[in-house]
Amino acid sequence: MIVLECLFLTIALCDAAEPWQLGSQDAATPMMQGIMDLHHDIFFFLILILVFVLRILVRALWHFHYQKNPIPQRIVHGTTIEILWTIFPSLIPMFIAIPSFSLLYSMDEVVVDPAITIKAIGHQWYRTYEYSDYNSSDEESLTFDSYMIPEDDLELGQLRLLEVDNRVVVPAKTHLRFLVTSADVLHSWAVPSLGVKCDAVPGRLNQISIFVQREGVYYGQCSEICGTNHAFMRAPGNIGRLLSPLWLSRTTGVRATR
Repeated sequence: MIVLECLFLTIALCDAAEPWQLGSQDAATPMMQGIMDLHHDIFFFLILILVFVLRILVRALWHFHYQKNPIPQRIVHGTTIEILWTIFPSLIPMFIAIPSFSLLYSMDEVVVDPAITIKAIGHQWYRTYEYSDYNSSDEESLTFDSYMIPEDDLELGQLRLLEVDNRVVVPAKTHLRFLVTSADVLHSWAVPSLGVKCDAVPGRLNQISIFVQREGVYYGQCSEICGTNHAFMRAPGNIGRLLSPLWLSRTTGVRATR
C-alpha cells in the first residue's frame, strides 16, 4: 500500500503549488506547454554558456597566475576575438526571439466561435463570474460570487488559502473565452497550470482564449497588488469532460454532469 501511495504521488499531476516546489506546475493547455518548453530550451543553452565561460575563466586564472607567468604579456588589441565575442552574443538573442515571438503572438490569438464565454469581474477582494451564454429571456444572467474559504471552514482534503466557496466549472477539450474586467481597482486573473495571466482593468474588457486538454481542479490567484487582502483572491476552477446535460444553479454556481 505504501509503495502504491508513493507511486501515485510521483505521477500525480501538480495543479497547485507544493511546498519546496521547483519549476512550474504541470501544463494543462498547449499555451502552458509551449511556455515550459521555451523555458527548458533556453535554460539548456544557458547552462552551456555558463560552462563555456567558467572554463575560460578558470583556464585564464590557472595559466596566467603570477607564479606561472611572473612577466605578464602585454596584449592590447585582438581584432579576431573582438569580432567573435560581438557576433555570437548577438546571434543568441535572435535564436531566442524567434520562438518567443511565435509563442507571444499565439497567446494573443482569439477564438472566433468559442463554446462558452465567461466573464470574470474582480472586486476587493473576491470575484464575480458571469456565464454570458446562458442569459434568460428577462435579461437576467447566470452570475455568482466566489470568495476564498477561511481556514476555520476548510474541509478534509481542501487546500489552505486556495479553496473558494463557488468554483468555475468548464468543459475540457473545448475552446473557451474569458472576458476579464474589474469593478474597482486593478486586478489580475491568473491560473499557472493554464498559462493564463490577464489584467483586470476598470472600464475595460480584456479577453483570452483557453483550450484545456485534461480534467482537473486548477488554482489561480490575483497577480496584481490590489489592496490589503490581495493575497486572498483566488480563482479555482473545475474542468470536466462534458457539459451535457448542463445544470445551472444560482446558489451554488455552475455544475457540470456527465
